[in-house]
Amino acid sequence: MYSMTSHSPRSMRLIINGKSAGDPALRSAVKEIRKAGHPLDVRVTWESGDAARYATEATQEGIDVIIAGGGDGTVNEVAGGVLAAGEHGQINTAIAVVPYGTANDFAAGCGIPIGDPLAALQLAASGKSVLIDAGRANDQFFINVASGGFGAEVTVNTPPELKKALGGAAYSLMGVVTAAKATPHSGRVTLPDGTSESGDVLVMTAANGRQCGGGQQVAPRAFLNDGKLDFLIVHDVDMQSFGQVLREILTLDDETNQYVSYMQAESIKMEFDAPFQVNLDGEPVSSKTFAFSVIPNAIRFILPASAPLAS
Repeated sequence: MYSMTSHSPRSMRLIINGKSAGDPALRSAVKEIRKAGHPLDVRVTWESGDAARYATEATQEGIDVIIAGGGDGTVNEVAGGVLAAGEHGQINTAIAVVPYGTANDFAAGCGIPIGDPLAALQLAASGKSVLIDAGRANDQFFINVASGGFGAEVTVNTPPELKKALGGAAYSLMGVVTAAKATPHSGRVTLPDGTSESGDVLVMTAANGRQCGGGQQVAPRAFLNDGKLDFLIVHDVDMQSFGQVLREILTLDDETNQYVSYMQAESIKMEFDAPFQVNLDGEPVSSKTFAFSVIPNAIRFILPASAPLAS
């Protein structure tokens, strides 16, 4: 297994969606990386589950760096495949990202080059790897953010054609439309010390990274390796108070906040009276109960120096 501090070339495997595999800029970048002496082979996905399977196989083969070519969902699937291959924190294989999604929130939040596959591949070939945390929602992982409420419904309800035409702005547009008719979800939140509180939840996020929904910062204080998740909850609010909600999001520490709660914790349990929609890195799941927790130092990523990491 290649040591990330060694000067010998890393073995790398790019896992790319078939829709993006023909991009001339990507093909040119792969040639440049190979010409520079970096071993790089490619796997193209065909159907759901391929990225996870390819990632598991690459980890078991001892590939040094698996490159997730895609958006947040692809990063999630690749990370899940790597985590499935071994014990958390004991996997030497690292993940890098070449952003090719609609929002690319994880990549954007970390400062990974977007729209420049050569720069992203160069980072994969020579960047430093670091252990980061992974989030867990029930029995499923997330690397960036789990978001629930009307934010999750926005992602599900945004037409693919609109996503393609507007990119990340599509989520903001649909968010405005959905917020006008958003219905709060009645439920109960239980903290790690066992105390619980009931109330209405309009929006919630459990964040390992800092942004979701096409660039919306939901966890400005989050670090990828601090052993905690950042939880934000927007309680029931009428349309006339949306301005107040925005002000509270900018002043999360203010004890007088009426509509927005923000805390950092290792775990939280949320129970709802009806099925609740949550997106795990953009992938929708539904349940009446969600147990959110963090797995510290779960997986290696190659990230630029600008990534939000604790010291």
